[in-house]
Amino acid sequence: MSQLRLLPSWLGTQASRLLAAHGVQRFTWYSRSSGPPATFPSSKVGGGSSYMEEMYFAWLENPQSVHKSWDSFFRKASEEASYGPAQPRPLSVVPESRPAVLSRTKTSKLVEDHLAVQSLIRAYQIRGHHVAQLDPLGILDADLDSFVPSDLITTIDKLAFYDLREADLDKEFQLPTTTFIGGSENTLSLREIIRRLENTYCQHIGLEFMFINDVEQCQWIRQKFETPGVMQFSSEEKRTLLARLVRSMRFEDFLARKWSSEKRFGLEGCEVMIPALKTIIDKSSEMGIENVILGMPHRGRLNVLANVIRKDLEQIFCQFDPKLEAADEGSGDVKYHLGMYHERINRVTNRNITLSLVANPSHLEAVDPVVQGKTKAEQFYRGDAEGKKVMSILVHGDAAFAGQGVVYETFHLSDLPSYTTNGTVHVVVNNQVCYRRRGHNEMDEPMFTQPLMYKQIHRQVPVLKKYADKLIAEGAVTLQEFEEEIAKYDRICEEAFGRSKDKKILHIKHWLDSPWPGFFTVDGEPKSMTCPATGIPEDMLTHIGEVASSVPLEDFKIHTGLSRILRGRADMTRKRTVDWALAEYMAFGSLLKEGIHVRLSGQDVERGTFSHRHHVLHDQEVDRRTCVPMNHLWPDQAPYTVCNSSLSEYGVLGFELGYAMASPNALVLWEAQFGDFHNTAQCIIDQFISTGQAKWVRHNGVVLLLPHGMEGMGPEHSSARPERFLQMSNDDSDAYPAFTQDFEVRQLYDCNWIVVNCSTPASYFHVLRRQILLPFRKPLIIFTPKSLLRHPEAKSSFDQMVSGTSFQRVIPEDGAAAQAPGQVRRLIFCTGKVYYDLVKERSSQGLDQHVAITRLEQISPFPFDLIKREAEKYPGAELVWCQEEHKNMGYYDYISPRFMTILGRARPIWYVGRDPAAAPATGNRNTHLVSLKKFLDTAFNLQAFEGKTF
Repeated sequence: MSQLRLLPSWLGTQASRLLAAHGVQRFTWYSRSSGPPATFPSSKVGGGSSYMEEMYFAWLENPQSVHKSWDSFFRKASEEASYGPAQPRPLSVVPESRPAVLSRTKTSKLVEDHLAVQSLIRAYQIRGHHVAQLDPLGILDADLDSFVPSDLITTIDKLAFYDLREADLDKEFQLPTTTFIGGSENTLSLREIIRRLENTYCQHIGLEFMFINDVEQCQWIRQKFETPGVMQFSSEEKRTLLARLVRSMRFEDFLARKWSSEKRFGLEGCEVMIPALKTIIDKSSEMGIENVILGMPHRGRLNVLANVIRKDLEQIFCQFDPKLEAADEGSGDVKYHLGMYHERINRVTNRNITLSLVANPSHLEAVDPVVQGKTKAEQFYRGDAEGKKVMSILVHGDAAFAGQGVVYETFHLSDLPSYTTNGTVHVVVNNQVCYRRRGHNEMDEPMFTQPLMYKQIHRQVPVLKKYADKLIAEGAVTLQEFEEEIAKYDRICEEAFGRSKDKKILHIKHWLDSPWPGFFTVDGEPKSMTCPATGIPEDMLTHIGEVASSVPLEDFKIHTGLSRILRGRADMTRKRTVDWALAEYMAFGSLLKEGIHVRLSGQDVERGTFSHRHHVLHDQEVDRRTCVPMNHLWPDQAPYTVCNSSLSEYGVLGFELGYAMASPNALVLWEAQFGDFHNTAQCIIDQFISTGQAKWVRHNGVVLLLPHGMEGMGPEHSSARPERFLQMSNDDSDAYPAFTQDFEVRQLYDCNWIVVNCSTPASYFHVLRRQILLPFRKPLIIFTPKSLLRHPEAKSSFDQMVSGTSFQRVIPEDGAAAQAPGQVRRLIFCTGKVYYDLVKERSSQGLDQHVAITRLEQISPFPFDLIKREAEKYPGAELVWCQEEHKNMGYYDYISPRFMTILGRARPIWYVGRDPAAAPATGNRNTHLVSLKKFLDTAFNLQAFEGKTF
């Protein structure tokens, strides 16, 4: 019974105080005797007894029920207390009747000291980074937090915090399982414990990790950093590190000597990043990684290209030549934004490895989700579900890492099944740990704002000299060997510089970060300038329709409302018609049969924002049981991925852009919940999608589905801002084109992206298939409908989708007006949903023979040839452009000058639509309807423009 009686004294006041710091409070236990109550620690969570008390009582009942460390601890404590060997006994035995609180004993002191040491170890693990020596400039107090935690033993007197004394320093203590500082030893003296903790946590590496909730991850970090000798390099490793530092630093020195007045965003002050990245890649290769995809800002980019990716130095050096002529491949970009793709042998592992540095703009961190998307795609195509073959590395600046929201948007994709890359190595260049020797760039004068800091920086001994002196002093290398290494790399740079003078033309394709072998010719040109018909056989349409209206899995209970939708699809298939959702199904399904991977991503895309798609069926009786009929179309089809994203536009669109970079043989689509919300991803649209090919010769076929339409839903649920996409289109409004035989495809090849607003499901079907059948890739912007999804007139016949049919850039009038064009007094051009409003109004006013309505399905590049044909068909007609958007928005500012060009300014194109406004739509339903009626009245008022000048 003695062990049970001793428990209160084991947990004396000092132990309780220490435990209280970790969320433990006290509670009172009354013994069966008449003695005073005994006080024990207790967890604040859940009540009852403390963790230690629970361990003790469990041990008394069965020593095997507790961890072996607790068993050893309780036995050793009992033995040293001179009470004889401890004998665990059942808890049911009633304690002898005697006072519960005993005098403090050797046992209680021993237990309290062990608890104190465990708390001390944990304090270093949690807060040791506060006193780590991280400032190479020695001006810590001037710039950083100088807080020193009171529970770290920075001076001998702080032992008193733990009720320890200097005399305890040489006592041996049992080490807990939550530390690896002992290596193979289970006990260490307090003096040695503190020394090893200081070496691990308080030197030149700051470890902040104890916030991680995963115990296994914490243990992994502790083992990697605490194990004795883990930071000791072999002689060969030291020499390799020195050689890499030589290359890192001498590269920057070479650029500074040759082009002292050029911006290059050098790595001076953080040269160690190069050997760090190379070591990460070496270790990754050793563990089986075959493909590494990197993203980084401009600082140090040229050095990474030269010494990590190993791009030819002459191709880097020639970028500094002001006389270098640009090839006609695009507008290009500054050298410190360019990317690179390189397959090589890793010299350490002697294994093949592919390295890709993704091109990016100056918008810091914007490349993060792009890298993740490309990584995910490479993993997908290799069947690398666990990320064992393909990995990503992201390099960040400290300020951007903390300040740019896209960093978080990228992080929160990490555990979503269709977005996870199974981990990324993040390298944050901390300007308080490293420093910038030359300020923001080489033209900057940092002394203007940081005079004291930069005086110290100018006195700083470069890291290469520091490390070389250290190795020479150790005898790891000789001075001669060090100088020879420098001379060797300097010679490599000089020879490459000499060759770079022979370069007269800059080919941006040499800097391509995502080549598509076999898709283009060896010169990077399309293999043809034609596009086959996009229709498919009727039996294929029927088969896809039947699968789309069925549940391929047995004993799968679907929602009754969904049953009605599937019956509706089956009925349409029998009648040889399709609505919007079924047309999409048929486009996707037919591409899957042709081996094209299809991926649809966005917020609520599985069901569809407007509950029209339903590509993922959910069993109503079995939780999380789902079925994707699209993956049951053909025995050997390509896989279909449809995935609901997190509530993010910037991060997710960047991810899908990166995914589309990996292969041309995939249709990758991102759908906005409403088109209005794409503007939170404007950076990706402006810097990557619109300009990516011009800057980096990077083809990309990503598709943006942007629900758009004025339907009285307010200013944030109406407009996908078509005017912005059209403003960024690169076709010349004033250039009269030559209508060659390949004009349609050539126009698509020359543009920077394609902008469409389909008015029929057939058009939507064809434009999706054309996106893949084209011999090149361009981003495709589709303004998709909302009310048309269920509009009874917005349906298409199989006849418009069967073999031999194609996408119609312009759908001409095919009614009564087309039969007698000479009688037509007004020709209205429009695009999208407003067509149906116009047709209804024309019919109600009985103007079918006098007003023709022509639809532009493709707005950009502008269909000059077809518009010219339509205008010439109705020579006596007044030309009108009608849109439901406000005049300063929508399409008018784009189409008007192009109409003038194709018509030779001989006929005006009048505007009909809503007046200019600041907001894209009204939030008042009545105001919406009044403005709709107003412009429809104008559209069919044949005297509206009499007497007016254009």
